[in-house]
Amino acid sequence: MTELARIIAARIAATGPMTLADYMAECLLHPAHGYYTTRPPFGAEGDFITAPEISQMFGELLGLCLAQAWLDQGAPAPFTLAELGPGRGTLMADVLRATRGVAGFHAAAQVVLVEASPALRAQQAARLAPHPLAHAAQIDALPDQPLFLLANEFFDALPIHQFQYDGRAWRERLVGLKDGALVFGLSDPVQPDLSLPVFQDPVAGRVAEVCPAARPYAVVIRDRIARHGGAALIVDYGGWRSSGDTFQALRRHAFADPLAAPGEADLTAHVDFEALAALCALPYGYCEQGAFLTRLGIESRAARLAQSLTGDALQSHLAAHRRLTHPDEMGSLFKVLGLHRPGTQPPPGLA
Repeated sequence: MTELARIIAARIAATGPMTLADYMAECLLHPAHGYYTTRPPFGAEGDFITAPEISQMFGELLGLCLAQAWLDQGAPAPFTLAELGPGRGTLMADVLRATRGVAGFHAAAQVVLVEASPALRAQQAARLAPHPLAHAAQIDALPDQPLFLLANEFFDALPIHQFQYDGRAWRERLVGLKDGALVFGLSDPVQPDLSLPVFQDPVAGRVAEVCPAARPYAVVIRDRIARHGGAALIVDYGGWRSSGDTFQALRRHAFADPLAAPGEADLTAHVDFEALAALCALPYGYCEQGAFLTRLGIESRAARLAQSLTGDALQSHLAAHRRLTHPDEMGSLFKVLGLHRPGTQPPPGLA
């Protein structure tokens, strides 16, 4: 049993079972033993690899997409170029490199990374140097001006609540104790917000997931873009409506039991893009990642990069291209939600 497991077990013994959202928050963000506060989770040496770490093409194309959206909206200046959950800064570094030739873009951009971890902030500053940047601990600290925002694999890590229908009523899924071990259980009947699409047409055994933690982010994105202009590209795995139990743990690049080692595995759930779009309440485009990158020109970019590669480097490049776009890999599992100001065009690739 991990130290965090003992802490969680003691809390449950004292106060009763906890919601799945509380369990996720403890596992990921506990100040002394949380997954994100105690280790570097990214890359081959971590537990997962994100698209920017797979290939520079991902960040380059997203950057050019936002730059074109900026031009289409009249090149407002100044504007906020923001990223939620920027990791080691790889995505933003590729964005800035790819957009150097867009006249006026860098001069107008105020780069703000929404990041609470001091260790990751230091890595981001080093990677993006000498480009000036600012950090914000919370999204509501972003400047009140036009916002062009990126969020790649951010919303999947926000804590979720799960509800299960027993044939007569909805019950919330909880984490409790049995014989000293962490186990899943169900609450007494509860009354969730039945107006949400995930609760429609219930059948016995159905699991519905909701993510109230997404609301504060959606509110700021909506307010900044609706008032001042801008666009947001949200890329994550999930679909157009939460369907069933998608809660999962990833450890050493393999799926794991989410209750087995609290604090030592990444915990996520698929993003419900329908619910997220409704929270943001902005015009949007939506499609699979593979289709999005293809429309932005990844084929020609991949061919150009391949011209200077041979041997293992070429094979690695080709594998990265496939991984980002092929339906059997990230191409269909990952989706792109592109939000924009009312009265403007969707970001390129999403029209």
